[in-house]
Order: sequence, then structure tokens, then C-alpha cells
Amino acid sequence: MLRIDPSEVEFTAIRAQGAGGQNVNKVSNAVHLRFDVAASSLPEAVKARLLAHGDQRITEQGVIVIKAQTSRSLEQNKADALARLQALVNAAAHVPKARKPTRPTLASKQRRLAGKASRAQIKQGRGRVRGSE
Repeated sequence: MLRIDPSEVEFTAIRAQGAGGQNVNKVSNAVHLRFDVAASSLPEAVKARLLAHGDQRITEQGVIVIKAQTSRSLEQNKADALARLQALVNAAAHVPKARKPTRPTLASKQRRLAGKASRAQIKQGRGRVRGSE
């Protein structure tokens, strides 16, 4: 599991959206987390997989932007944003296993052809009935 260096993460406190009563217009409790993938200390392979991920949180410049506003506490929102960034990096660090192409067995080919033949017989019987002339 890769650890993210806290010095590479930039936090910005912003005002949260939604209901919050009198407090919502005065206190900046939501957090914008910005993480520049290209300038980070992550391995090159992980950087490439992160940038190729196609996530909407990754900008065209290669910066991951995560907004956390679920909690009323700034520290909890920071922790939530860091956990979500860590989960994204962990998903990119996981190398998918290469798929080995396989070929169908002889028995499976024969089963498929037998099924096709029986289906053809059923459909053949649906034709127009001809009178014996």
C-alpha cells in the first residue's frame, strides 16, 4: 500500500453547500483537496494508471480535486478527503491480472453445434404445411 506524502497535498477551506442554518454562511468547514499527480512522489506506473483512470475528479492538468463537506468539522472533512484520495491511489496501485485467452473445448463445441441443430429442427417444423397433391 502506497502512502501519500502530506506535503504534496494542498487543502483549501471553503464554505459548504446545502442547509446549515445560521452557521453555513459564516464558517468554512468544507475542504477542497488538491493533489498534483505528475509532481508527486508516486511510482511512474501508478501515476500513469491514475491519469488514465478517466475519473471526473482528475483535471486535464493531472490534478486530483476532492471536495469533502459531509461533516461539520474541518478536521473530519480533511480526514475524509485524505481517505478518499488514499482509496483512489490504492485502486490505481493494484495491477490487474493479465487475462490469458482460452479456446473452447471440443465437447463445448459439439454441445453448441448440437443445440444449433435441434433449434434448426424446431424452426424447420414451423414452415407452411403443404397438402398432399
